[in-house]
Amino acid sequence: MAVVQIALTREVIEKLDLSPARRLLTAGQVPPPDWVVQFMIDYPRDPSDPRELSEVPEVRLWFIRLDAHYPWLPLFLDWQVELARYVAMLVPHQFSPQDGIQFNPEALDIFIMGKVFYLHHWLRSQGQERLGKLQQMTEVLGYQLDPALFELLAESP
Repeated sequence: MAVVQIALTREVIEKLDLSPARRLLTAGQVPPPDWVVQFMIDYPRDPSDPRELSEVPEVRLWFIRLDAHYPWLPLFLDWQVELARYVAMLVPHQFSPQDGIQFNPEALDIFIMGKVFYLHHWLRSQGQERLGKLQQMTEVLGYQLDPALFELLAESP
């Protein structure tokens, strides 16, 4: 497993500069299967600011732009460290110290199914049959997809 880190600074985030990601990722191409992507975010804030990074509009906007350019990226994230944080950047949620991240259920449904449809198509267009990895990704987010869905997608033009 090769851990690939994308370093983000306040300046990069505020300029919506995707160059730290572009140096490592190529849109539309499959990264090596052993890649695991992590983000190193250095975004200093006022110590009295209680928000999580995913609640800071500038940080969320950078991740929304990243996801628009690299919609396949969730497949290659370090799921134990990054997946929930990445999804929190894109999906409305609430955070509490006791319960952690609580996603808006409908928004999470829409996000996950949109990713499943896109990633299934993208993987097939790349000649990849890593549907097991796609299903595992959804399970990490608490979703159990019926294998019949993947059969239906495989039969659909």
